[in-house]
Amino acid sequence: MKNQPFVASWSGGKDSAMAYYRAIQSGMTPKRLLTMFQEDEEVSKSHALPLKVVQAQAARLDIPLMIRGAGWDDYESKFIDAMDECRANGITHGVFGDIDLEGHLEWVQKTCAKSGIVPIHPLWQEPRRSILEDLLAVGFEAVIVVVNTNMMPAEYVGRIFTRQLMDELESLGIDSCGENGEFHTVVIDGPIFSSRVPVTFGEVRENEGYVFLTVSLEA
Repeated sequence: MKNQPFVASWSGGKDSAMAYYRAIQSGMTPKRLLTMFQEDEEVSKSHALPLKVVQAQAARLDIPLMIRGAGWDDYESKFIDAMDECRANGITHGVFGDIDLEGHLEWVQKTCAKSGIVPIHPLWQEPRRSILEDLLAVGFEAVIVVVNTNMMPAEYVGRIFTRQLMDELESLGIDSCGENGEFHTVVIDGPIFSSRVPVTFGEVRENEGYVFLTVSLEA
């Protein structure tokens, strides 16, 4: 994998950050980030991060950011369009943060094949807890910004990701990796960034079974 140019699928959360970190450690060369946004391109899909926050992450990675606004109906076509652009610019590989959900792996493999992009999954089939332990060991800082209240209590939104939190979630029978959509995070510091991402956290809002923590850049 040494020196292979890649585009990173970037949610702004812990799994995409760890996959990016592992790819760098293996000698691959980052060329672009791709973040999928809602149709209005104001906040990211799933993690609901404002564009300025994702741009601030990208600036601290010193990597160009690509975004695509999409609904669920045209998500795949917009994703393939972005992969086509990467391939046209000499990027041969894509790095993804999936861990063990076969459906996610198959979707990535299928869509990347249409653009001639080779998908790489640095976290694939590693025990979930092992990934989280490594996340903290190498110095990442992540905060829970979205909680699916059908799967875990709303009061976990805003919590900093720690071993204590992992133990607490697991004691309640909640997957501490959130791989099944229990929660999403934003990464605000870590070994891949040139400096800490200067964010502030505001009000909590609810929508259709989810709670969202407002994230913005410091003024």
